[in-house]
Amino acid sequence: MIIYNVTSNIDESIHDEWLAWIKEHIPQVLATGKFEKATLTRVLVEEDMGGVTYSVQYRTYSREALDAYYREDAEKLRSEGLKKFADKVLSFRTELQILDEYTVNFK
Repeated sequence: MIIYNVTSNIDESIHDEWLAWIKEHIPQVLATGKFEKATLTRVLVEEDMGGVTYSVQYRTYSREALDAYYREDAEKLRSEGLKKFADKVLSFRTELQILDEYTVNFK
């Protein structure tokens, strides 16, 4: 399984608007059928540049599904946010491969 991670630093002047938008955007990304799940998290480390930082982690079924997302959907879905928030949001993307997952089982 692969995690497609999008980390974004949001200028405080558009924070509430961006947060409402991302909560609509995530279901649109999931609707492409290329991901099985998404997790929206707030990064708790304060950035020197200010703003509020979030991470959205999309779990995809396979490398092929992620590549298909890049080819078929990414540009269109990203452009809406770019038009709406321009230079008030700084984002970077990473890909993570899950090697193992562990859970604690309390009995």
